[in-house]
Amino acid sequence: MTLADAMKAATLGGAKQPFQLASMPRPNPARGEVLVRIAASGVNPLDTKIRAGAAAHARHPLPAILGIDLAGTVVAVGPEVTTFDAGDEVYGMTGGVGGMQGSLAEYAAVDAALLARKPKNLDMRQAAALPLIFITAWEGLVDRADVKAGENVLIHGGAGGVGHVAVQIARSFGANVFATGSSESLGYIQQLGATPIDYRATSVEQYVAEHNAGRGFDIVYDNVGGATLDASFNAITRFGHVVSALGWGTHALAPLSFRGGTYSGVFTLLPLLTGQGRAHHGEILREATRLVEAGQLKPRLDPRRFDLSNVDAAHAAIEDRSAKGKIVVEIH
Repeated sequence: MTLADAMKAATLGGAKQPFQLASMPRPNPARGEVLVRIAASGVNPLDTKIRAGAAAHARHPLPAILGIDLAGTVVAVGPEVTTFDAGDEVYGMTGGVGGMQGSLAEYAAVDAALLARKPKNLDMRQAAALPLIFITAWEGLVDRADVKAGENVLIHGGAGGVGHVAVQIARSFGANVFATGSSESLGYIQQLGATPIDYRATSVEQYVAEHNAGRGFDIVYDNVGGATLDASFNAITRFGHVVSALGWGTHALAPLSFRGGTYSGVFTLLPLLTGQGRAHHGEILREATRLVEAGQLKPRLDPRRFDLSNVDAAHAAIEDRSAKGKIVVEIH
C-alpha cells in the first residue's frame, strides 16, 4: 500500500472501546458507487449506541468504522454512475450500519443513489449534520402522515435533532406547528416559528385543551418514545395520525382507536440495511437542498469542533447531553 492509496480512519475495535486512528487502504468505487473525499461526518445518538453495543437493529459488527452521515466531494465515479461527476459536492446518509464503512474516514465508496448535491449555502460541516435527521423527519411527516397546509401539527422534542428539522419541514408545508420541549429550549422553539409547550409544566390534557379549541392535533410526531408516545395517542384529533421514530416498548392503542386514529413507525435505516428504497433517500435529500437554498431550513450545530483525533470527545458530548445542536467531526 503506497501513501497515495492509503487513508486515515477512526476505527472502533469493540464495544465501549476508545477510537483508534489507523491507516488503511483507500476504497475503490464499484458499480453504482462514487468515491467521496469526506470533509465532515455527522454524529448521531445511534452512533453512540452502536459503540456501546446497544444497537442490534443497526447490524454493524465490530471492529468497524462508524459514522452514518457525511458531506464531501466526489473524486471518482464507478461504472454506470451518471448522476455525479468528479468535483461535485455531495452529502448523504451512506454507511456506518449493516457492515458498511462509515464516514469517520478520509474516503468512502458509497452508493450514488443515497447522495444529493450539497446545498450551496451550507458549508460541509453544516451539510453533514442533516442527512439522518432530515430523512427521519421527512419520512414521518411527508411519506407517512402526508402533512398539509393548515393542519395542526405537534412535534415532541422540538429542539432536538429530528425535532427541530421536523418543525421547519412542517412549517414549509404551511402547517400550524406546536412543539414540546424543556423550559430551556422554549425560546429556540419559538425562533423556529412553532408554538412552544413546556412538557414538564403542562400535561397532555392541559395543552390539548389550551390549543386548537381542545380538538387535538391532526398530526403528532413523537421523537422521544416511551410515555411520550402514549401521550401522543391522547393528543390527536378524530382521525388524526401519530408518527414515531422511537416506537419501542409496549403501548396501549385504545386511546388511538377511540379517536379513529392511525399510527406509523419510521425506521430510517431500512434502505441501508436492505438495499430497497435507497433512491428515495437521495430524493428526500434533494428536497432538503431545495428547502435550505430557499431559506426554509437551517440545521442547528453545536459550536465545538472535533476531528479524527478526538472522536471520543464528540461521542461524550452526546452521551452527557451537553450538546447544543448537532455534533460534527471534521475530516478534511
